[in-house]
Amino acid sequence: MKRIYMDHAATTPTDIEVVKAMEPYFTQKYGNPNSIHSFGQEAREVVEEARKKIAHLIGANPSEIIFTGGGTESDNFAIKGIAWANQKKGNHIITSKIEHHAVLHSCQFLEKHGFRVTYLPVDKCGLIDPGDVKKAITDQTILATIMHANNEIGTIEP
Repeated sequence: MKRIYMDHAATTPTDIEVVKAMEPYFTQKYGNPNSIHSFGQEAREVVEEARKKIAHLIGANPSEIIFTGGGTESDNFAIKGIAWANQKKGNHIITSKIEHHAVLHSCQFLEKHGFRVTYLPVDKCGLIDPGDVKKAITDQTILATIMHANNEIGTIEP
């Protein structure tokens, strides 16, 4: 019986073109880019070149590109970083009840540290009413974090 993988919301198979492009870094150029030896320095050059290419592609400065270990770390880094950096401007965050757990857990953590979080409901189709977003905004709002395209239920927010 042929097996069919049905959990693409959690992770997806790596495309063969990506595997081919990355093979040298899995088998020959695998140094830690933070190490001072030649293997590490070679890896550092590749990482910095990738950083420059991504920055150019999106019109950013390379110093603005940060690599993380994955989505959960990225969500935590962004949400907590924005909150702490802007806490003198306000302490209110807006999110939805159906965000990824990394987002919800970051918001819950921040609530324990004095931030106020509004959790917007969704309708029967899994959509947030833009009017609810507008009503939730206050002069203390420093962040609205709402998933544009939901990877589990397939909704695309307006």
